[in-house]
Amino acid sequence: MNPTSTIACQPRRAAAAIFTTTNKRFPATWRTRTLIGCATCLFLVGSSSPIYAQQEQPSPGDAHAEEALSEQTSAEKLSATASQSNDEGSSSSVPFLGLIIKGGWLMLPIGVMSVIVVMIGIERMLGLRTARILPQALVDGLGEMANRDNFDPRLAYRLCQKYPSAAATVIRAMLLKVGRPLNEVEHSVAEACQVEADRLYTNVRTLNLAAAISPLLGLLGTVWGMIQSFFVTANLPLGSNKGQALAEGIYVALVTTFAGLAVAIPAAVLAHLFEGRILYLIREVEQLLGSLLPQIEKYEGKLRVDQQSLAHGNDPNLSHQHAESKAS
Repeated sequence: MNPTSTIACQPRRAAAAIFTTTNKRFPATWRTRTLIGCATCLFLVGSSSPIYAQQEQPSPGDAHAEEALSEQTSAEKLSATASQSNDEGSSSSVPFLGLIIKGGWLMLPIGVMSVIVVMIGIERMLGLRTARILPQALVDGLGEMANRDNFDPRLAYRLCQKYPSAAATVIRAMLLKVGRPLNEVEHSVAEACQVEADRLYTNVRTLNLAAAISPLLGLLGTVWGMIQSFFVTANLPLGSNKGQALAEGIYVALVTTFAGLAVAIPAAVLAHLFEGRILYLIREVEQLLGSLLPQIEKYEGKLRVDQQSLAHGNDPNLSHQHAESKAS
C-alpha cells in the first residue's frame, strides 16, 4: 500500500472509532438534540453577521444623507456666527468725541465756524421778524394817512419816529425830500433802501462765507491726515498689519471733511432762507413807499422841509406852506 494513502486513511479510522464510541456512550436522542442545537447556533451566527456588517458599513444613500446633514449643520453654525457678528457690529457705535479729538488742529477753526453759524442763525431769526422790519402799526398808520386828502408829512415823520425800523428809516429819507423834484425823491428812496438791505445782509454774508470755507478746511484736514497715514504705513516694520493701519488712518482723516460738511450745509440753508426773507421784506417796504409817493408828489415845488421842522412841527413857515399847498 502506498504510504500516502495510509496516512490519509488514518483520520477516517479515528473518526469512525470516535463515532462508534459515542454511539455506545450516548443514545440517538441526545445526538439528535446536539446536532439540532449546533445547527441552530450556526444559523443564528450566520444570520447576525450580515446585520452587524450592515450596521458597520452604511449604504451609499445613508452616507449622502449624513453628508447633507453635516453640511446643513455647518451652514446653520456659520449663519449663527454671522448674525452674532452683525449684532455685535450694530451694537457698536463710532466713538464720535474720540474722533473729534483725533481730527487734529484743523477741527478748531471748524468748531469756531460752527459756533458763528449758530449765533448768526439765532440773531438773524430774531432780527428779520416782521415787527422789527415792518411794524404793523406803522403800516396801518401810513396807510390811513395815504388815503386822506390832506397828507401831513410832519405826522408821518413822527409816526416813523414812534416805530423805529428799517421801513421807518427809508420813509424818513423820503419825507426829507418833500417838495423836491420826483427824480430826486426816488433817488433818495433807492439809496435808503440799498443801505437798509446791506445792513440786513451783513450777517448773511458771514453765513455764506462759513458755508464756503468750512468744507475747504475739512478737505485740507483730510489731505493732511492722508499724508500722515500713508507715511506711517510706509514706515511700519515688516510683518505689521499695514492694511489695518492704513484703514485706521484714513477714517480718522475723513473726520475733518465730515465736520466741515456738517457746518457748511446748515450755513448754506440758513443763508438761502434769510436771503429770501430779506427780499420779501424789501418788496413790502417798496409797496408801502409806492402808496405814499402820490401824496409826496403833491408838494413838489410847493414845500421845503428839514429834519428839525419835521421832527418838532413848530415851524410857522412850514405850517403856512402846508396850508397853501392844501388850498392849491
